[in-house]
Amino acid sequence: MAAEIVNPRSDSTTDSTTDEPFDPAFALHRGGKMAVQATVPIRDKDDLSLAYTPGVAKVCSAIAENPELVHDYTWKSQVVAVVTDGTAVLGLGDIGPEASLPVMEGKAILFKQFGGVDAVPIALATTDADEIVETVVRLAPSFGGVNLEDISAPRCFEIERKLQERLDIPVFHDDQHGTAVVTLAALRNAAKLSGRELGDLRAVISGAGAAGVAIAKFLLEAGLGDVAVADRKGIVSRDREDLTEVKRELAELTNRAGISGPLESALAGADVFIGVSGGTVPEAAVASMAPGAFVFAMANPNPEVHPDIAHKYAAVVATGRSDYPNQINNVLAFPGIFAGALQVRASRITEGMKIAAANALADVVGEELAADYVIPSPFDERVAPAVTAAVAAAARAEGVARR
Repeated sequence: MAAEIVNPRSDSTTDSTTDEPFDPAFALHRGGKMAVQATVPIRDKDDLSLAYTPGVAKVCSAIAENPELVHDYTWKSQVVAVVTDGTAVLGLGDIGPEASLPVMEGKAILFKQFGGVDAVPIALATTDADEIVETVVRLAPSFGGVNLEDISAPRCFEIERKLQERLDIPVFHDDQHGTAVVTLAALRNAAKLSGRELGDLRAVISGAGAAGVAIAKFLLEAGLGDVAVADRKGIVSRDREDLTEVKRELAELTNRAGISGPLESALAGADVFIGVSGGTVPEAAVASMAPGAFVFAMANPNPEVHPDIAHKYAAVVATGRSDYPNQINNVLAFPGIFAGALQVRASRITEGMKIAAANALADVVGEELAADYVIPSPFDERVAPAVTAAVAAAARAEGVARR
């Protein structure tokens, strides 16, 4: 009998004997992409008595007397909660918690595949920031870390901040910080290739959501010369009266050149374009950038600047797509960052740990550095071990490691 697949145009199933086209995405997702698997055998009554009652009671009693033992005798220190409310899922937007689950499952298997970290997808039926925080706080005893995923701005900033204040385990919003880490790694290598330092560069970021805000702050922390951030209404600047609290803070930190007006006005003479917004940047604006510029157009599936156009004017071009060189992909960062943090039982993920991750990621490229290779592939087996080791060492150096 032919294998059944889902027909994406109806609720029915079909098989290869019908006229309906085969869709490999639906076929792969049937039944979900992950499962729970035991790590110990239960072959007979002796195994059962150890894995469950009465043997398990000894372990429970020991943990009750010394709560730190939970890290040694349960999976806590090896597992991450991947938490979303389904409000900013990929490029699909607010599609709800149920529709977000395929993405959260995907994130979980990437944790395992690329970092050796177990992860559990948790989609919440609330968009209230305080309710999300309270729910995650109550779930936290079961996990060694929390990866916030696909939660819309500006709530994502508040949720992450409150969880970091209340929990003593790593809390990491990957849409912000994972993107920022990989962007910094690629930018470091692009600058190295052109014989410049980060401090020599002026960047323009298209998009003032979670990723844009985080990238701007992180690049400045790492020593970037200047950065201007643009939203739908133009450059985020101090003279604007329509800014949210997050954007007012951003205006104080960025745009040292004092540029105002549309995105195009900031691109004139700029060294770096970073796109995390979608939309299209006019070719004339790209042409106005400084000689030897870098264009990181990361919107999916359609980059803000098509690579064919970017290559006319830029020395280094990167996108968020896997079918072009220099893919800025979060999977290069978050598995290793969490693996390193869990390895040393870190209480949080610091700026120093993120910078260490970016530096390690950049260093993987090594002597192979070229215009079409400023960032390694997610399938480069050197990536996760390098990031893990760097993050663990930084956690120890910054005093947040507990083993």
